[in-house]
Amino acid sequence: MEFVRDGMIVGVGTGSTVNYFISALAGWRDRITGAVSSSEASSHLLRASGIEVLDLNSTGSLELYVDGADEATRHLQLIKGGGGALTREKVVAEASRQFVCIVDDSKLVDVLGRFPLPVEVIPMARSLVARSLVALGGQPVWREGVVTDNGNVILDVHNLEILDPMALETQINQLPGVVTVGLFARRPADVLLVAGDSGVQRVDR
Repeated sequence: MEFVRDGMIVGVGTGSTVNYFISALAGWRDRITGAVSSSEASSHLLRASGIEVLDLNSTGSLELYVDGADEATRHLQLIKGGGGALTREKVVAEASRQFVCIVDDSKLVDVLGRFPLPVEVIPMARSLVARSLVALGGQPVWREGVVTDNGNVILDVHNLEILDPMALETQINQLPGVVTVGLFARRPADVLLVAGDSGVQRVDR
């Protein structure tokens, strides 16, 4: 909340950790202009808190984006998409001047990949993309029964040790049928707030 300023349009992510941020942001509903949301679930919570949800096409660039992560390194590179909102999260992060990521210390790793890497794929390309991901050394598993807010499906890629996140992000994003991959390396977080038993540690890029 220390990053929020009067009159701001705040970019808001998705997930259980971000839900706490939305609860805190509700106290600022008369001081901020509104929010740009990365998912229908967060949009519902924001509106229920009395915060206007705005269209990114209308707002232009944002000053602040706050979101969680499934994994994070001290280089502020992330895996995101456990909640299925990776594409919109990546769009809002790209549109924001400052990306503040909030996690607990169980999410902090030296090498990304212990958490299965989400890849959003258009439905007709699911098997095609899965074969390409196997060729890259991963074990893709279709997240059955899940349809993203964009109408697509998700492959969760297991057994990856991601030593060069930026290169892998580019490689997977170039596969025909991939909408985006849940690696946030080309656009990492700017600030990582890590909560643990001893308090909150701040890591800056």
